[in-house]
Amino acid sequence: MTDAPSRILVIDTATAACSVALIEDGRVIAAQHREVGRGHAEQLLPMIADLPDGGRAAHILVDVGPGSFTGLRVGIAAARGLALGWDASVAGYSSLSLIAAADFAAGRTGSIAVMLEGGHGEVFVQSFAAGPAPLDDLASLKPDAAIAALGDRYPVGNGVRWLQQVAPELAGRPALPDASDALLLPQALATLPPRPVYGRAPDAKLPGGKVPA
Repeated sequence: MTDAPSRILVIDTATAACSVALIEDGRVIAAQHREVGRGHAEQLLPMIADLPDGGRAAHILVDVGPGSFTGLRVGIAAARGLALGWDASVAGYSSLSLIAAADFAAGRTGSIAVMLEGGHGEVFVQSFAAGPAPLDDLASLKPDAAIAALGDRYPVGNGVRWLQQVAPELAGRPALPDASDALLLPQALATLPPRPVYGRAPDAKLPGGKVPA
């Protein structure tokens, strides 16, 4: 990230991982990453408190999704609350772009399709070229549809296992977002509004069959 504040707190609770990192002058000075499944609300604030200066920073970056409905809201609420208390700025990034950035930084060549577990047996999917640069829009697809849309892109993310249940021979790498990888994001992908990106329409319906905004 260029032109970034000198100290940044990164919060990631969008998936089964609960992850925090403190970035100062372009390097990670402290981080924690745990695969917790559930219970992000109980784990997040103690993890932040364990960081130097209790994680206090001039800017907060938070994963806004797609991902778990509850996990997203925990992370975003914490980011907004801390930003208010610290008089800090706050912005978001996509869980998919963070995984893509880490995968390319590890040496991946060619384009990839990042896939995270979604609801109702679907996976959240978005394709990226090196950069990372998004090649298409986020979609929520059934595994067979995701396989059909894959083409020659390499699948990365914890949603890969759902595709492999349909096509066991399919190659792919499981991955979850890690807050310490936020350094790898280009500025354009680290300035999203701090509000949830759920990745699919709400299941709830208002009277008359209307879908809430």
